[in-house]
Amino acid sequence: MYYNHPGFQNVGVRQQDDFTTMNRLIVSGEGSVSAVPDRALLTIGVITENPNLSAAQKENADKTAFVIQTLMSLGIPQSDIQTSSFRIEPQYNYENGQQLFRAYRVEHQLQVMVKDIRQTGQAIDQAVANGANFVSSIQFTVSNPDVFYNQALSLAIQNAQQKAISMARALQVSLRPVPVNVQEVSQSLPPRPVPFQAVMYAQSVETPIQPGENKITASVKIQFTYN
Repeated sequence: MYYNHPGFQNVGVRQQDDFTTMNRLIVSGEGSVSAVPDRALLTIGVITENPNLSAAQKENADKTAFVIQTLMSLGIPQSDIQTSSFRIEPQYNYENGQQLFRAYRVEHQLQVMVKDIRQTGQAIDQAVANGANFVSSIQFTVSNPDVFYNQALSLAIQNAQQKAISMARALQVSLRPVPVNVQEVSQSLPPRPVPFQAVMYAQSVETPIQPGENKITASVKIQFTYN
């Protein structure tokens, strides 16, 4: 049986209604930190062509195996050398509007993690000198990105708080310091790969590698209430 007493108040509903009608102040914040890379991710490949498919495959397999052996001799573990792409495509010449078969092209790309960044140039040079004829990119990364991202996240929250305080002062209102909602908007994007061409290394005695710094950013959106 239900009784409706005039003095009864549903406190839970009242608090919820008050909360939803509170004045809201929504701010975004961004923070970033610089991190010196300590490892490099290389994309190295072997491309072979031959009218005979078996011959093209064998030549590619032999050269690729030699490249892997060379990289391992530098102290790079086999577990840090992985196939990222393998393709076989027929190649054609075009003469007088006609398509003429030329050869089969076999391409084997390796993704190589160099954990000692000082070896990056040496790894590229040795790979090219021992059979690799395709170097597409280098990505410089850090081994502990979460540590730097969390630092950037803290800076993003501080940035949002400072914005909220400044806005509350300008509005001449009293800001409640505890936010009612905090949302992580985005995570730091991985560094862009740097394009390279194998001919650059074939003509160079020693490949200069400059890792520079990676910028790691974080963004947040925070809701405050005010009186």
